[in-house]
Amino acid sequence: MSRESAVDEIEQEDRGSRRANPIDVHVGSRVRLRRMLLGMSQEKLGEHLGLTFQQIQKYEKGINRIGASRLFDLSRVLGVPVQFFYEDLPSSGAAAPGFGEPPAESYAVEFLGSREGLELNKAFARISDPKVRRSIVEMVRAVAGDAE
Repeated sequence: MSRESAVDEIEQEDRGSRRANPIDVHVGSRVRLRRMLLGMSQEKLGEHLGLTFQQIQKYEKGINRIGASRLFDLSRVLGVPVQFFYEDLPSSGAAAPGFGEPPAESYAVEFLGSREGLELNKAFARISDPKVRRSIVEMVRAVAGDAE
């Protein structure tokens, strides 16, 4: 088997695979994060883009790849630069899953993208007294067993 045919075979297997590309998953998760921060539903985002909410779900899960023009449209609707969708992209982990540990902060980004993380973050940001905010951080650390 020639090198070219081996490469073609690998590329065909990748396309036939139902596994989402890690970069597409990351970009989709950033779309979801920004949409949720704005309090926008998948249906409303779809309306702005002329898509169904199911298509938005597929983008957010990384199942469907987001093309350049669609990413540009998303950036306009969500009010962020295109680069926002690539921020915090792990340099080695996304390209070669399993060959490196994810960054230590990835759990925090993942949590902030969850509904609970967003609610907690919004409520915390509304606390105006810095001493109260500091006390809450210390209380959460104590409950979590984190002695820092």
